[in-house]
Amino acid sequence: MTAMTPCPDRPGLLPRLSSTHVPRRSLSEPLLTSEARVKLLCAPAGSGKSALFAECFLKAPADCRLHWLPLGGVALTPAQMGERLAQTLGLPVMDEAGLLAHLARLQTPTWLFLDDYCRVPNPELDQWLDRLLNTSSPALHLWLNGRRRPHCNWPRLLLDDELHEFDTQALVFSPGDVQQLLRHLPGPQAARTAREVIQRSGGWCAGVRISLLERCEWARSHATPGRPGTLADYLEYELFSALSPDLAQAWRVLAHLPRFNARLCEHLFGDTVGVECLPLLKDLGCFIEPWEHSSDWLQIFPALARLVREEPWPQGRSWHRRACQWFAAEQDWPMAFEQAMLAHEFETAVSVLQHLSFEHLLQGRNVVLLLNLHDQQGEALSLGTPQSVGLVTAALLFAGRFDQAAVCIEQLTRFAPQPRACQQRQLIARWQVLRGWLLHLSGDGDPAREHFLQAQAHLDPQAWASRLLCQSGLTQQALLKGDLASAQWINRQALCLARAEGSLVFEGLLELDHAQVLEQRGAPHRADELLGDVQARLDKPGQDFSPLLGRIALRRGRLALRMGFEERAAEQFQAGLETGLRSQDKQVLYGFLGKASLAANQGDYGEAFMQLRDAERIMQQRHIPDTVYRGVLLQISCQFWLQQGRAELAHEALTRVLRHFRGPQAKHAPPATLELIPRLEYLLLLTEVHLHRAQDPMARLEAMIAQARYAEMHGLETELHLALAEVAWLTADRSQARVLVQEGLERVACWRAQQALCELRLRQPELLHWAQSSGPIEPPAAPEDALLSHRELEVLELIAQGYSNQQIAERLFISLHTVKTHSRRIHSKLGVQRRTQAVAKAKVMGMMG
Repeated sequence: MTAMTPCPDRPGLLPRLSSTHVPRRSLSEPLLTSEARVKLLCAPAGSGKSALFAECFLKAPADCRLHWLPLGGVALTPAQMGERLAQTLGLPVMDEAGLLAHLARLQTPTWLFLDDYCRVPNPELDQWLDRLLNTSSPALHLWLNGRRRPHCNWPRLLLDDELHEFDTQALVFSPGDVQQLLRHLPGPQAARTAREVIQRSGGWCAGVRISLLERCEWARSHATPGRPGTLADYLEYELFSALSPDLAQAWRVLAHLPRFNARLCEHLFGDTVGVECLPLLKDLGCFIEPWEHSSDWLQIFPALARLVREEPWPQGRSWHRRACQWFAAEQDWPMAFEQAMLAHEFETAVSVLQHLSFEHLLQGRNVVLLLNLHDQQGEALSLGTPQSVGLVTAALLFAGRFDQAAVCIEQLTRFAPQPRACQQRQLIARWQVLRGWLLHLSGDGDPAREHFLQAQAHLDPQAWASRLLCQSGLTQQALLKGDLASAQWINRQALCLARAEGSLVFEGLLELDHAQVLEQRGAPHRADELLGDVQARLDKPGQDFSPLLGRIALRRGRLALRMGFEERAAEQFQAGLETGLRSQDKQVLYGFLGKASLAANQGDYGEAFMQLRDAERIMQQRHIPDTVYRGVLLQISCQFWLQQGRAELAHEALTRVLRHFRGPQAKHAPPATLELIPRLEYLLLLTEVHLHRAQDPMARLEAMIAQARYAEMHGLETELHLALAEVAWLTADRSQARVLVQEGLERVACWRAQQALCELRLRQPELLHWAQSSGPIEPPAAPEDALLSHRELEVLELIAQGYSNQQIAERLFISLHTVKTHSRRIHSKLGVQRRTQAVAKAKVMGMMG
């Protein structure tokens, strides 16, 4: 409720807004302009109901009579209500009939605010309110807020267009609303703090205030915090004081469950309390809402539930144990596993794992729970099944804990020999799949590939999940070798199998591989569209694939950065980073690296190197091997050092890191960073040119360009071409530099490599300025402004290489009809009749190399 201020020239009290009130015009204006004579707002405690109505009160038209009646949620009799209303209106005490007759005769526009209507079921008072609504004058506008929706004839008012019922979801604060409370902070810090506050509070008004008092990083380090336990005290007075002990206990239990329904409540709380608690709690406005738009399942408001779970709860284990029993009886194995872990029933959790599949790994909190299970019961896992060992191993690989994964994989040998030869073959194949992925992620490509191929040869048809893991590994192996055609072919076969099995999880994982193929071919926009579609399919009510969605967000951030969409990249990196940190994904590394690149693009190298330090700290804290992060971390660092003119430092680091990727014991690059080794090599060459140590740099770069072109890695080819222009510039070959810059700009436009151009500009700001000022060099046009669209250029490139229409369709994952349509448009735009003419004219016009 808002504070009250006496007003001598008007009976009653006027609302007074807090000094920290944030005006919410987007909410108040629809209420103020609505012609409905009844405004109804029902929402839980601390939602900002009174503040919103007070804001409307203070903006009311000058010709309105205003009356504010604070009810405090108290249960009044109709007579008491009539007496208080008459006093507010400045009338003598009269019976109900007289009061209603007076309200029916009103001629002057009058706004009556009933603030915090009765919080507990009160049929008599609700009936009184209904009579008031039925008989009052059209001049009387009633504004009613409360935690409970009174039982009145709302449908009639709605049909008569006299009811404006406010959507309570609109009361939730946005990061922008919170930033208005943080105007005293610098912009970037205010934005970070606002995001943290929203993440913790879910935008719940009281939760925002509590977070700002004591929970967010800024409050802890700069502000005078509120006393500890503010949330607990708030709930005690605002929520639990209105509940019986049984209902208060039931609410606390439900707040610790991800979801619940009436049958689970009956199991937990018994026949009497269990049957009655949900309807009562919902009617009392106790923050209960549908779970993922379900008609059966409910949840406590998630942000509040998270805050409640942080409070000590000694009785929690027994309640989680009972919930585990119910979910197991319902064969809801993921929930049974989660509840067993929360109950610290680790042996039960191990036994439940036999009912889970690899797809369950990337759902909800299962990765973190599996990691916790390994930490608590690592040895006991050998008493489970090969399935449970495999799931825990997969979680360890996902998190980058390779040493522990190796130990876990070897536990599979304890299940040998199997009673039958076919079962023994499946056990060995399962071992090979896991061992192959460990080797693959550790940079040992050739033995990993052998494991994948041998496992594929022996896996039964029903082991389709293991087969898809093999195919994904082989796809990434082909990508790392620059064999994009093989990678695309393997990926396509795998996608067909995943879709045939109806596996959204595997489809998402395989589309990440597909996106890498497209990115390497110079089509980051297509890769981003593809992942956007996958994201939409995965991010739906009733399913939680947050670990996979986090990886998709990180990849989309990198794609956006590559194309020069920095704002979009920042959003994706932040979303992926937050999700990845929660799920302990080793690929959070790329969120930090992406944010570092964005900072460097703005010239903020202090922030850029801080992001790199944070990335290294996280990797080291989680005991992730150097092979996962050291190479790419040093590559980005050297890129920044070159931009700062620190070539000697970059040369030393590049020479050191490249030793790991050369020679008989060479490692391959991390699968998420396919271009790492070529980038390290051309950056080393640039440092040698800067330090006057390079031998025939142009020829070396041209050889790398030819190799990238042969592999159809057009994005890398563009980077190398820009590096070639830079070398020509540094070696004072001005005429060659100007020609190469022009060709580089054309490639940037064609293959959407804006970040590569940005990095060149940061390394050599004078080069582009000189090239553009010494002749009519045009900056890269947006692909939409080109004569041929990007897809048409892709088709034409493949035509030039001699591919048939059917082969083009297969390589680009489009239909034969679409290929023919593109061909017709190419001919029309270029004014030619045949394929060979189109290729020749495109080369003359500079569209193709």
